[in-house]
Amino acid sequence: MKKQIIAALLLAACIGSLAPHAAAEETASPVEIQAKAGLLMELETGTILYEENAHEQLEPASVTKVMTMLLVTEAIDSGTLSLDDMVTTSAYAASMGGSQVFLEEGEQMTVNDMLKAVAVASGNDAAVALAEHLKGSETAFVDAMNQRAQELGMADTHFCNCTGLPAEGHVTSAYDIALMSRELLSHDLIRNYTGIWMDTLRNGAFQLANTNKLIYYYDGATGLKTGSTQAAGFCISASAKRDGMELIAVVLGSETSADRFESAKAMLNYGFGGWAMTDIQPEENIPAVPVTLGEQDTVQPVLEGTSRMLLSKDQAGLVTTQISVAESVQAPVQKGDVLGTLQVYVGEELVQELPLKAETAVPRRTFGSIFREMLYDMVLC
Repeated sequence: MKKQIIAALLLAACIGSLAPHAAAEETASPVEIQAKAGLLMELETGTILYEENAHEQLEPASVTKVMTMLLVTEAIDSGTLSLDDMVTTSAYAASMGGSQVFLEEGEQMTVNDMLKAVAVASGNDAAVALAEHLKGSETAFVDAMNQRAQELGMADTHFCNCTGLPAEGHVTSAYDIALMSRELLSHDLIRNYTGIWMDTLRNGAFQLANTNKLIYYYDGATGLKTGSTQAAGFCISASAKRDGMELIAVVLGSETSADRFESAKAMLNYGFGGWAMTDIQPEENIPAVPVTLGEQDTVQPVLEGTSRMLLSKDQAGLVTTQISVAESVQAPVQKGDVLGTLQVYVGEELVQELPLKAETAVPRRTFGSIFREMLYDMVLC
């Protein structure tokens, strides 16, 4: 009996030592970050691949300037603003503390150089100078920032300035930063600035070095913006592109600069290591669809453009497609009319249906065209 009791106790001890380990394996996070909040998003689809406290409202510090750069870039792309426009520095802009390029009151720079100063050196003075130039005052520019945030669905965000300098109520979230970062990166122009490692201003007299060290050492880094204050901690919205897939990693509230970069790198590595954008193409030729009463007998359905899906790498080899098209259609057929679908499967699961559209228009046959065809056949006879 004594031996049985001892054996039972030993078995219970073994089970007790194994259970927590098993539970830990089941709930283990795919990424470990040293930050208050973090999020990883794939740019093309907006898919979130990892998140931690993604909607917690936190101070973003100079990551705020993602929105500042977005409004400036949108103005340039719309023609409201030109890269060659001269921006005059006000006394207020020159008075900005924190990160700066030491603009003096009355000093002029082009929009190009001001934007470079914001993107590379995080110049608060340059950010305010651009804001005033575009909207007349920083206050009006901040109103536009908050309006744009609402349009993008940034429900966790309220901006009080265009710089990210500490201000009560100036908050956002990792999710919202990813939204505005994704929007900014949709403008190719900004990549001319956010990917710069070192450059100069004032005809080479003033050196610039990017505050985002990932630009220097992380393979495929494309941007985007760092930030740090005592209240916000160390923050970053980091973007990188490899093998046709671009990711955005947002980190808020790290205790050290190194923690910020390592946390962003960990999320990016997780994304590139486990996911890929997969091109979707029909596995067989798409059959033409017969057209009744048309000036052509058939019309060709096509898959417009390039269709891509974000899949985990272990799913990429499981993609198959099936074609389903109409037995026939009646003229007239307009170019772009939907004639069928391309069904996309991952394994046995139907994950997407893509429209197959008419490649060309097919007019309806008229009495005149039928009569001409009859005459033509009679001549041949």
